[in-house]
Amino acid sequence: MNQHIFVIKAKTYILSICLLLLIGTGCNQKKKALSPPSVNELIATLFNSEIENCAKYLDTLVTKHDIFQKIRLYKKARQHFKLAEPILAYVDQNNYKSLNAPNILQVHEEDPSDIKIRNPFGFQVIEELLFEDNPDTLKINETAKITSSRLKLVKNNTLINLKDYHIIWLVRNQIVRIATTGITGFDSPVLTQSLTESQRTYQTLEDIVNFNKSKFKSINLYQQLIRSIQEAKESLNEDFENFDRYAFIKNYTNPQLELLVSTQKDWDVSFPFELALSNDITSLFSKNAINTSFFTDYKSDTTQLQQKVAFGKQLFSDKNLSRNKNMACATCHIKDKAFTDGRTTFNTAQKRNTPTLNYSSFQQLYFMDARMGSLEGQIVGVVNNHAEFDMTMEAIVQRVKKDKNYRLILDSLYKDKRDDFNIRHAIASYVRTLNSFDSKFDNNINTIESSLSSEEIKGFNLFMGKASCATCHFPPIFNGTVPPNFTDTELEIIGVAETSENKSLSDDLGRYELFKTVQRKGAFKTPTIRNIELTAPYMHNGVYQTLEEVLDFYNKGGGAGLGFDVPHQTLPFDNLGLSEDEQLAIIAFMKTLTDNILETTTY
Repeated sequence: MNQHIFVIKAKTYILSICLLLLIGTGCNQKKKALSPPSVNELIATLFNSEIENCAKYLDTLVTKHDIFQKIRLYKKARQHFKLAEPILAYVDQNNYKSLNAPNILQVHEEDPSDIKIRNPFGFQVIEELLFEDNPDTLKINETAKITSSRLKLVKNNTLINLKDYHIIWLVRNQIVRIATTGITGFDSPVLTQSLTESQRTYQTLEDIVNFNKSKFKSINLYQQLIRSIQEAKESLNEDFENFDRYAFIKNYTNPQLELLVSTQKDWDVSFPFELALSNDITSLFSKNAINTSFFTDYKSDTTQLQQKVAFGKQLFSDKNLSRNKNMACATCHIKDKAFTDGRTTFNTAQKRNTPTLNYSSFQQLYFMDARMGSLEGQIVGVVNNHAEFDMTMEAIVQRVKKDKNYRLILDSLYKDKRDDFNIRHAIASYVRTLNSFDSKFDNNINTIESSLSSEEIKGFNLFMGKASCATCHFPPIFNGTVPPNFTDTELEIIGVAETSENKSLSDDLGRYELFKTVQRKGAFKTPTIRNIELTAPYMHNGVYQTLEEVLDFYNKGGGAGLGFDVPHQTLPFDNLGLSEDEQLAIIAFMKTLTDNILETTTY
């Protein structure tokens, strides 16, 4: 079958709608003029044609026996998937994630009696299967069929009905997705086609902006936005390893976010609420880019927030909240050490390193094994831990209310008298302010200063490209919470050693200890690398004292590369092949993420 019958070029979208309308008018076509297609009709036609073509190429792939033909057809299907991505990822986030999932077992642990383990499917899985040494044709065909079926299901059950603010959110999400995952190789594990694929997603953004041209009061603003998109596409004509991602974000991502804010003002857009990304974001690396309130279930509790933060700061440093009155939150989380403590472990009763609290509010899961879903919940874990506060929340409430000053503050700030929760909310509110975004890197990429060395910029580009660091540590937080939606915080299995001599695997099984799911042995939450210069020792067990040791571990391929038995290791590489100079450049970049002010209140 001729593959060209699958291709519907962008210029035919409007024509196809007009033809359908023409047929429907029958004899009345002479009596009244055709109405132009609406923006939603144009977007739906674009979306449906790309999804349909994508599925057709996968269906044809199944019929071919030659592996090279399968690869060619896969690439064609992937092209159409990427053209649909900005729309699909917005209107059907769950199916987008499934269709674009990494080739890693999907483990869903609701409770010990409800554990689901699913084999992944979709484009990343097909890509890896196609490029195995001995490709399994049956498995390739089966995965392609499942993927095609899901695409058809999506097409038949998706209604495009977007308001102006939806369109702004859709475009903004994709601009951020390109900068944070698109240009890193996150979802192109073998072919590393991420730059070309980012061009395709930009093409769809250009189409969507053009569909909305009539909404612009300022034709100059429309032209600026189109020109920026076109120039960004052109800049992506570069080799993956040599692409300057720092310049791309500085010259295109941030300016496009600014233009989008101008666009929503030009269109008089009113947003019904805030998502993770601020409705007024003008820079990816700024204090106001991401809404901290998005990461708590208690979004409405914002009255007198500045006073609650101050109260929480007092409680954070109060040793009276521990059983023996010898430990406060601040005992283990020291400001000058980026709210860590500099120890391998705090005491012999613990086996895990103290994590930083800076930027800890930007995640959906807490503790290294991700056993809590909020900062407020994490506080309960610390209170109940026999090696830490060794208390109950009821006892904490009694001690707080025994202090006359505390009691007055608590009663004046919180009217609902849920003292247990209110105390935790105050401490969590303080922790949510520990995000200054004023590091050397932030200030440079935001053009506040121009002081990055060529080595530091090289390190960022390696981090975001060849070294694959950013496929787990996603910017701008550089932790495991996936942008642009920030609804998922990832865990990784990397095979950390027991000692710095790298002779044996750590016996801490991480997430496995909660539900005994074999596929989660050694799984830990991905932490932020912001302020990493101050947070040694490193890894969940504090096994490495220096960043040079950490880079050497990853460069060798993690635990598997060291010869350990790590069957479910999730690192996207066998080894990195980084030179010593490249490793030093990455370390130089990471040190630029040290905050100038380690404590700030944003309210």
